[in-house]
Amino acid sequence: MDRIRIVGGNELHGVIPISGAKNAALPLMIASLLTDDTLTLENVPHLADVEQLIRILGNHGADISVNGRRERQGESYARTVHFTSRNIVSTTAPYELVSKMRASFWVIGPLLAREGRARVSLPGGCAIGTRPVDLFIEGLTALGASIEIDGGYVNATAPAGGLIGGRYTFPKVSVGATHVLMMAATLANGTTVLGNAAREPEVVDLAKCLNAMGAKISGQGTSTITIEGVRSLSGARHRVLPDRIETGTYAMAVAMAGGDVILEDTEASLLDTALEAIRRAGAEISDTNNGIRIVRDGAGIRPVDIVTDPFPGFPTDLQAQFMGLMTRSSGVSHITETIFENRFMHVQELARLGAKISLSGQTAKVEGVSRLKGAPVMATDLRASVSLVIAGLAAEGETMVSRVYHLDRGFERLEEKLTRCGAHVERVSD
Repeated sequence: MDRIRIVGGNELHGVIPISGAKNAALPLMIASLLTDDTLTLENVPHLADVEQLIRILGNHGADISVNGRRERQGESYARTVHFTSRNIVSTTAPYELVSKMRASFWVIGPLLAREGRARVSLPGGCAIGTRPVDLFIEGLTALGASIEIDGGYVNATAPAGGLIGGRYTFPKVSVGATHVLMMAATLANGTTVLGNAAREPEVVDLAKCLNAMGAKISGQGTSTITIEGVRSLSGARHRVLPDRIETGTYAMAVAMAGGDVILEDTEASLLDTALEAIRRAGAEISDTNNGIRIVRDGAGIRPVDIVTDPFPGFPTDLQAQFMGLMTRSSGVSHITETIFENRFMHVQELARLGAKISLSGQTAKVEGVSRLKGAPVMATDLRASVSLVIAGLAAEGETMVSRVYHLDRGFERLEEKLTRCGAHVERVSD
């Protein structure tokens, strides 16, 4: 099993190309099930989760072809992937596939809308909270679906004439459920209004793609999304937006290690709140012609309090990374997690490096220390794993991160991108 070895102490200087967003690519790929024409997606990242979803879509009958090209700036791939779901051969998403990745549950929306039925296993995924599917079921029921759970599967059936437009207000903001209901409603009869909808850039990106396919969606990016159902969708060509979580992660890595790095092919507007927190911590951030420049010179890291919130708030997917940065601050910071109830599993691993962190309910109190010391650590989930890499960049000696298959789910060639900027990071195969 692979591990990541980090020898801390090097500043970062250079250019890091930002990949396409995994959290946008996954629902965009699933949207290909809504049409029998070809959906072409550009800038698709090469990640374990993407490859798993390709297998799942193939199970439903999608024909998928991939074109890759070497990127000029770095060692990553910007791939163009063509999805053609001319014939849906199965409306069942089996446990052995869905249990490996929670987002694969989202196929329930397109399958139900296009085929009138779906049988989808209850999902798996990262152990960062229960994340039940109640909102998906309630929302689809509001569109006329009949749903029952039996033997670990969600069995959904649309009315004889197809799903029916309706109103549904999410009791709490859910990005995944917003994706699913928006996709399902594109082929429903009548108009659907989604209240308290997620406002994340990935939701906006999906709506942009669906509209290019012939959907009639408005209000994306606000808390109320309106979808006028259409009879069918066509193919389209769409470029996946830059990964704001990868952008924020590398910005925090530079703030931690020090240096001067341009994050290329990304947009500051995707993560204003997170970038402002990094500025308050002591980094200088400015826009460039094709990205963002992050600089931290000899100045120390200042403590900053943050609270995770749905967009445009501080992203929960950057909470662990920011905690890694705060371990070397010059004072006390408080990090409050409001999205997932079990997302502090990285705390005990950061403590192995010398971090001083205490937990009280949903809040972590981080007392910055003058030095971290490398040690063997273990990744517990996707975002927690990269927080250990960030801490390792500033730790004395060697940090060895095991279970890096978590990293491979969401960060494309992380060690190569960091190495090109002067970090001592390498993948070690046992």
